[in-house]
Amino acid sequence: MLNTVVDPGLLVELNKVQRYFESPVEIVRAVDGVDFVGSSGEFVCLFGHSGSGKTTVLNLIAGLDLPTGGSVTVAGVNVHTASSETRIRLRRETVGMVHQSDVLIEEFTAAENVALPMEATGIATDLALDEAVRLLERVGLDSHSHRLPSQLSGGQRQRVGIARALSGGRKILLADEPTGSLDSRNAAAIFDLLSDLARDGTLVIVASHDPACHERADRSLEMLDGQVVN
Repeated sequence: MLNTVVDPGLLVELNKVQRYFESPVEIVRAVDGVDFVGSSGEFVCLFGHSGSGKTTVLNLIAGLDLPTGGSVTVAGVNVHTASSETRIRLRRETVGMVHQSDVLIEEFTAAENVALPMEATGIATDLALDEAVRLLERVGLDSHSHRLPSQLSGGQRQRVGIARALSGGRKILLADEPTGSLDSRNAAAIFDLLSDLARDGTLVIVASHDPACHERADRSLEMLDGQVVN
């Protein structure tokens, strides 16, 4: 298990982080000198136009991408210098991600979808399913655990994705435009849920265009041209 956090409340720290992409004609500064600190129990909203760098920041925190410069520390792990195996373990144990598309396995029930990441770490199927039902209850879907994704609404499917992202005791939840395909009522319900999860101790970081995100967040950070401008 990853257990290197000195301050258990401090979960994410970005220090002068840069991520540049080179093409034959230009250098794209997707992230350009971002500083950020996130602690357990916070709901942070990253907002800005498409291409402002929001998604790149989330990918850097998740260890799906590596910085060109600066440092990204997640749960005490320096993501840049960590091995690929350590970054994979970090995502399995500490960092969960939710996307606009829920990417559920259509042949699996809601509980089986949530249990799958736990089973991948070696947890017995019956224990993983018990924990999956508990997580579905946490997101308000305890009576839907045996339903297939096709039997769920868009908002319910996204809740299953959130429960899956929290499986295995993960303490950091990253969400990239999680309400982009939902109507305003379901979007508001998802942001209310994310706010509740933060109050329970999860660090929630959401990249979103939706005004409901920064209305409910503890902090809202506007990004423009790869930089935090507020």
